[in-house]
Amino acid sequence: MGHVRHLYVHLPFCAHRCGYCDFVTVVGRHAEHARYVDALLAELELERGVLADDVETVFLGGGTPTFTEPRELERLLAALPAAAEITVEANPETVTPDLATLLRAGGVNRVSLGAQSFQPRLLETLERQASPGDVRRAVQVLSAAGFDNLSLDLVYGIPGQSADDLDADLAQALALEPEHLSCYELEAKPGTRFTHAHGEELARQAEAMEGYFETVVETLTSAGYRWYETANFCLAGARAAGRDLRSRHNLGYWQGRDYLGLGVGAVSTVGGARRRNLPSLGRYLAALAVGDAPPREVEAIDSATHVRELLLLGLRLDQPVALAEVENAVDREALARMRDLGLVALERNLRGDELRLTRRGRFLGGAVTAELLAGTPS
Repeated sequence: MGHVRHLYVHLPFCAHRCGYCDFVTVVGRHAEHARYVDALLAELELERGVLADDVETVFLGGGTPTFTEPRELERLLAALPAAAEITVEANPETVTPDLATLLRAGGVNRVSLGAQSFQPRLLETLERQASPGDVRRAVQVLSAAGFDNLSLDLVYGIPGQSADDLDADLAQALALEPEHLSCYELEAKPGTRFTHAHGEELARQAEAMEGYFETVVETLTSAGYRWYETANFCLAGARAAGRDLRSRHNLGYWQGRDYLGLGVGAVSTVGGARRRNLPSLGRYLAALAVGDAPPREVEAIDSATHVRELLLLGLRLDQPVALAEVENAVDREALARMRDLGLVALERNLRGDELRLTRRGRFLGGAVTAELLAGTPS
């Protein structure tokens, strides 16, 4: 058997494609859901040799995984390897008691709900189909079904959003007492219909992002959540009841572990190579139907790139990075400057020197990391 302990499965189907979305998605196509699951399972068999016996995490993302035809979602879950953490992304309007029962029976123990906002006019701007009431009902249904590890996604920097709107979103999210919250800056890709429609307002929102970010962090940490990654928060201390509620799957990415991705457009990092399945659904289905691997791009990851990625991703976390693992990527003069400015801490312990961003440094995040990398070879 192989060594990979993290498995991502992409389910691209959605009821509607939101204007700001740049994921690989397909609207509707109910008649193709069964063929797609057939293809996923065929790809799993082709790749099973890279998976370890003890898979740690499985993550079903999309698209909207819970928009997939229930029979096909059930069949897929039954065929996937068991894992300590199995997460499914869900849009709130798709959550019903029957779906919750299906997920529980399929071994799912973590659900990530795309709330995005609790303000109806902002949801309309985002072209989201769920209402605030749908989010609350989804949380109630999942909790009643026995799920005790729920994550909510929120977005800030939405055209038309004010600081008061963000405060209200955070308050309403906290009222639902989710175990985990992911809070993301809205990123609208240049040239999309969303940027054409909201370009000037997006520029105004960009100027407010730093203040929004500080509001998110201060509000959630004050409410007992651990700011464990740049955009991610989980209950901690007494409120976590002794559980580590960080996303174990995403930690695998941030800590530079290998992972296998299945599905159209999915990415894998295995054995020093990054593979990207091409985003064509037709080509994906055709290849797997005859037992071939899906068409993909392959990029070799040399040691210098690997070390730079360890630093870039590792400094997003609240845990220190072992300097010995990333030393070749660090500009020593920049490190000294960043320490003098109080943005970086270098600590020595029994494990050796460890590097982390200070709280102030974490608010600047990528800018500090870019400085640390500035003088090293690309």
